[in-house]
Amino acid sequence: MSYDYDLFVIGAGSGGIAAARRSATYGVKVAIAEGNRLGGTCVNRGCIPKKLMVYASHFPALFQDARGYGWSAVESTFDWKTMITAIDNELTRLNGVYRKMLETSGVELFPSYAKIIDPHTIEIDNRQVTADKILIAVGGYPVKPDIPGIEYTITSDDMFLLQSQPKHIVIMGGGYIGVEFACIMNGLGSQVTQLIRRDLVLRGFDDDIRSMVQEGMEQHGIRIIRVDDPPVIEKTSDGLNVILGDTHQETIAVDTVLTAVGRKPNLNNLGLENAGVEIKNGAIAVNQYSETNQPNIFAVGDCTDRMNLTPVAINEGRAFADTQFGGKSRTMCYENIPTAVFSTPEAATVGLMEDRAREEFGNEAIKVYRAKFKPTYHSVSGRDERVMVKLVVEEDTDKVLGAHMVGENAAEIIQGIAIALKMGAKKSDFDGTVGLHPSIAEEFVTLR
Repeated sequence: MSYDYDLFVIGAGSGGIAAARRSATYGVKVAIAEGNRLGGTCVNRGCIPKKLMVYASHFPALFQDARGYGWSAVESTFDWKTMITAIDNELTRLNGVYRKMLETSGVELFPSYAKIIDPHTIEIDNRQVTADKILIAVGGYPVKPDIPGIEYTITSDDMFLLQSQPKHIVIMGGGYIGVEFACIMNGLGSQVTQLIRRDLVLRGFDDDIRSMVQEGMEQHGIRIIRVDDPPVIEKTSDGLNVILGDTHQETIAVDTVLTAVGRKPNLNNLGLENAGVEIKNGAIAVNQYSETNQPNIFAVGDCTDRMNLTPVAINEGRAFADTQFGGKSRTMCYENIPTAVFSTPEAATVGLMEDRAREEFGNEAIKVYRAKFKPTYHSVSGRDERVMVKLVVEEDTDKVLGAHMVGENAAEIIQGIAIALKMGAKKSDFDGTVGLHPSIAEEFVTLR
């Protein structure tokens, strides 16, 4: 049977664009549909604009640090509108880059939303096209809890659309999104209160990371409150009241409430039921080759809810293209994927957490090497900032199972260490490596 396209991709985020471009290099006819800005969550509502806000939030501390090094005090004010405009301009530029990349690759772009009609048919722009294979890469969206007054809150998507800076913001959720925005807004000068359901932020990370990040956040002035029951939110003439129940019995007057309690696959109005695509636990069910229960329909990225990270979606998309069109059958490996939290202090990790390693290998089989110290930079800055580096090692084999860090440039350092773990490095390999002195990173090769 003849089709209009060899591959039709629904969703032009990180995974979709990577798959479309790689597939096109194999000489197949590819189209991609996207009803929003190109680049998906990462480029438009996540990684990129958030990281730019992280950079902006660090300048007040740098101005303060400079005084310890002999520079005169800096009198500076922050303009939210200038920052938001600059970020939006950069996102517009990046969208142009992605558009050009698709054009250069020979991928046809439909700037509209697409819906599946049957296993080989897609509806778009009030017409139907056919494809031999369909790839779904529609990402996810932030969810809101069902609590009184939730309609007055915003999500992480809305943070980049605020036209004025919140004076006092309450952030609901202790995951990495909530933590990062808490640190950003605190650094920019807003008063920040964060509500979490557990004793520590960043559930799913190593306990040393969790405790040290939270300690740093509170030291920097963020108020973190553990709540058992969700708050009630009331609109007032001046803003919002966040009413805490249980043991707190407190009302917090704010102008903005950010809900950061999780994300879900973005499957609404996609027409998956028309093609009989299986949904499991709210996500598209796929095998190791990103194949759904329909042999010609595939899915990658956050809509599959495997590991929701931009580089993972990109690798999944490229692995799909190589396997289906390039004659290079391969799958995505989900072991030893590095992860960073761009909080203040920053955190990064790769491999197993200490408690997971002890659970998997046995408590006596694991040896932990850890160091906490003040970095040289802050020896004269006047700020009491600490760094933590940690290796989790299996004693019998000497293999490094996990590496964890809290401190400045943690992501940059752990990225390099991730290569070592991917290659199966042993603690003796770290010990035998000469350190770069003086640096924070050298602590990883001097742990004893």
